[in-house]
Amino acid sequence: MSKLSVGIVGLPNVGKSTLFNALTKKSVPAENYPFCTIDPSVGIVPVPDERLDKLSDMSASKKTIPAVVEFVDIAGLVKGASEGAGLGNKFLQNIRECDAIIQVVRIFEDKDIIHVHDKVDPLFDIEIINLELAAANINKPILYVVNTSEVAENKRDILDRIPGPYIEVDAIFGTGLDKLIQASYNLLDLITFFTTGEKESRAWTTKRGATAPFAAKSIHTDFMEKFIRAEVVACDKLLEAGSYANAKAKGLVRTEGKEYIVQDGDVVEFLI
Repeated sequence: MSKLSVGIVGLPNVGKSTLFNALTKKSVPAENYPFCTIDPSVGIVPVPDERLDKLSDMSASKKTIPAVVEFVDIAGLVKGASEGAGLGNKFLQNIRECDAIIQVVRIFEDKDIIHVHDKVDPLFDIEIINLELAAANINKPILYVVNTSEVAENKRDILDRIPGPYIEVDAIFGTGLDKLIQASYNLLDLITFFTTGEKESRAWTTKRGATAPFAAKSIHTDFMEKFIRAEVVACDKLLEAGSYANAKAKGLVRTEGKEYIVQDGDVVEFLI
């Protein structure tokens, strides 16, 4: 399937680039001034999944290849962006090209890191960004990321009023990142299926609700066009059985046709 990406947005100086750096270990500017990240940086981040590690151990695989999420670090959005303020048109175009949005909200006070409105008011920040997105006719799935480098006194009150799903992270110390990567994957409405063997164990990505031939396309377009059937076993059942041969002997491996909807955690062998 084609790559799907999550855009990291927020007002200047809320910790977007710091978060991006922590996610990707890739060096992008994170200086203390707006518009330092004019061209979006892209990072490909592996999705943590212990099921893949267990399958790899079981099959004694030579290679282990995880599923990935693409994150795009987008420069700070400012009030009036939808009317072109502060390079707004370019930034909004970058957001349009993403499939989902992580909105970073700053909840920490730090006199050394200026806030673009000279005050730390996360709910006000959210309102500004959502108004700009609405004015630009962008309403993609949003996950709020509360960047809390230290505990704010009124944190609980703020969290209760965030207008959608959120995750707390500390972008500086990198806590909460695995949860964020997994939540971003879910935000894109993606599921993981696996292939496993001595050569490699691999996590593949497809859209939730995908039929077996569509999911097979993730491996190769030929697999979709020439699909005959799929041999399917649930990951947990396979691990319980201890090997593919055991799972087959116990009748845990099913034969599915073109109408089968692939489930998260399926281990699949496509036959063409």
